[in-house]
Amino acid sequence: MNFTIEQEQESDGRWLAEVLELPGVMAYGASAMEAVSKAEVLALRVIAERLEHNESGPLSINISIPMAA
Repeated sequence: MNFTIEQEQESDGRWLAEVLELPGVMAYGASAMEAVSKAEVLALRVIAERLEHNESGPLSINISIPMAA
């Protein structure tokens, strides 16, 4: 399964990063890189939690991060 992180800057200056394939996995940061890093950590925690509770089998993971404009 491939995971894509999209990022955008909010009107208040914060950055939001979201993992599209994992509903609810999003994180804010002061910079695009901080938001992406937090979203990556959260995505890995969600995947680990699903594996731990037998909600999914082992996955081959590939995270694709688009460069900020």
